[in-house]
Amino acid sequence: MNDFIAVIPARHASSRLPGKPLAEINGVPMVAHVWQRARESAAGRVVVATDDQRIREALVPFGAEVLMTRADHPSGTDRLAEVAEALGLDDEAVLVNVQGDEPLIPPTLIDQVAARLFDDPEASIATLAEPISDVQALFNPNVVKVVRALSGRALYFSRAPIPWDRDAFAARPELLETDAWLRHIGLYAYRAGFLADYRGWSPSPLERLEQLEQLRALHHGHAIQVALARVGHPAGVDTEEDLARVRALMSADVGNPSEGGV
Repeated sequence: MNDFIAVIPARHASSRLPGKPLAEINGVPMVAHVWQRARESAAGRVVVATDDQRIREALVPFGAEVLMTRADHPSGTDRLAEVAEALGLDDEAVLVNVQGDEPLIPPTLIDQVAARLFDDPEASIATLAEPISDVQALFNPNVVKVVRALSGRALYFSRAPIPWDRDAFAARPELLETDAWLRHIGLYAYRAGFLADYRGWSPSPLERLEQLEQLRALHHGHAIQVALARVGHPAGVDTEEDLARVRALMSADVGNPSEGGV
């Protein structure tokens, strides 16, 4: 695989769970678990991008590379753009945005999303999706849906149940036996040149309506490759309930990071 950089944006000021990156799981900060998962991928470099010294200090014992960034970024994508600029990356350099609240993320998915971008030199972004298996998820606006072209490129992302089965849903909304519906997984690979352009764009009308920042890229004519995830993508941590669930799942994990890295 071509070389890529995994970047973990980590903000302390989470609205639903303040201090989330430092929440301990098996005695280790959550962001350190994410960093370890990223290190197990094929990334040539793993960087944690944060605006808070407490997060930086928590990662020092593990030997993690930490880059301090501005505190006023409106999104993780904007924070990645600052990282790409600070590192002086070439326009074709690939960065994978690994969310700092996903301590269970499989390293193989990090590799897969990077490989997907390398496979399509004309795409600016790559991301992942997985089949939707129940009707509740299909009609849940918190579950983002994506529709792909034959090439694998994204046609559209929405919180609505797309595609809409005109005849079946008119009679009774239900999930049929088909692979037409895909849930978007928020794991992204970007080209550094795209990130530099992205910083200068205002939110697009569709982005404002759907509250989905990837629509800004489609609005400006950039291609997004969407691969079907090779393995399941465990949910991340947004709430105290999520944190309790992840702690329970990882309670028997013996692969925690240790001082000096592993």
